[in-house]
Amino acid sequence: MRVVPVAYRPVLANPVFRRLILGFGVSYLGDGMSFVAVAWLAIELAPEGTAGLWVGAAVASYTLPGVVGALVLGRRLRRVPAKRLLLVDNVVRGVFLGAVPLVWAAGLLTPPLYVVLLAGSSLLHAWGSAGKYTLLAELLPERQRLAANTLVGSLNFGATIAGPAIAGVLVTYMSSALVLGLDALTYVFLAVLVARLRLPASGDASPVDGKAARGGFALLRSHPELLGLLTLTWFFNLLYGPVEVALPLHVTNDLHAPGTLLGLYWALFGVGAVLGGLTVGALRQLPLWPVTVAIVVGWGLTLLPFAFDVPTAVTLMSFTLGGAIYGPFVALSVTLMQATSPPEHLASMLAARSAALLTAAPLGTALGGPLTGALGPRTTLAASGVATVVLGAVACALLVAGGGRARPPEPERVGSAQQE
Repeated sequence: MRVVPVAYRPVLANPVFRRLILGFGVSYLGDGMSFVAVAWLAIELAPEGTAGLWVGAAVASYTLPGVVGALVLGRRLRRVPAKRLLLVDNVVRGVFLGAVPLVWAAGLLTPPLYVVLLAGSSLLHAWGSAGKYTLLAELLPERQRLAANTLVGSLNFGATIAGPAIAGVLVTYMSSALVLGLDALTYVFLAVLVARLRLPASGDASPVDGKAARGGFALLRSHPELLGLLTLTWFFNLLYGPVEVALPLHVTNDLHAPGTLLGLYWALFGVGAVLGGLTVGALRQLPLWPVTVAIVVGWGLTLLPFAFDVPTAVTLMSFTLGGAIYGPFVALSVTLMQATSPPEHLASMLAARSAALLTAAPLGTALGGPLTGALGPRTTLAASGVATVVLGAVACALLVAGGGRARPPEPERVGSAQQE
């Protein structure tokens, strides 16, 4: 225990939390592997000349139906206990992803069927994510939740390093369909673990309150600065989406390289994101609005080297730097909302923020397919970078024209932002 920071000792002393975090770690590792495998299998299945469209469809279908599930099934699911939501999501995820290698082994897997199976696996994922964090809130006292959420978030970043690297090797020497089968097994593992948990009695509070989200949008419209922050974040995530489509096609079409290189790109991005995320504490004394806008511009600039015929090592270093720049963005953007929102309306505004951002990156990946098919992977990556730089420049101009800066938050508020 001497090597464990004091803040985390009470959380790790909870045996139920220790079992949960083990399950989350295994599941995150599977997600990290699917980061590579989903796109790679789409490339393997796609007819010649249509890889961009099918990669975009596959990546989008792995996330976008979660938005549909959040909106369409809200009335039915928002009062379901958190443990049951998490359990059902993991079962659904495991069944649909597990069907991919089975259908592939039977020789029946086609691109449309593959997209349908991915869509089915993600239908309840937004609710499962909400159930996860609600379960942690039910399990732990308020003073321990920051440490718990930080540990869970660190595991997720760690899986971004290890998962793609492992998957890069596996898709090179075995089918990517089997890698998705391994991902399915990680969800089954988490489902079994959650089903065996004995939790303290709690009410059937909804993890996602639809009324809060709708009220939050109305409140955001009455606070232009917060609405501007949400708009900036939404477009930033949208413009990131095509990267997930264009990067694997850049590896296969432009570089004619194996899946290990794609895994290396994402692993190095994860390393950068972990290191960048650790700088949140160092940034707490800086004016957060300018830093947030600078992150947007900086990420866009790191994509520009893809436009040129440079050595692969250059784009690898650039993508690693991009991860480091991107790492603090979520914590800083949430901190700005926490620092600026009226305290009595913060929960509703954060609910609205989450509902809106669910649509951004999946829509970007859906658009990334046609863009990559029309422009090519290199140009798409560079165009995403240029558009992101323009977005940051517009935000900077509006910030200067506004003549003000968001007041730096109190230290405890900066800390609470790291829960996201």
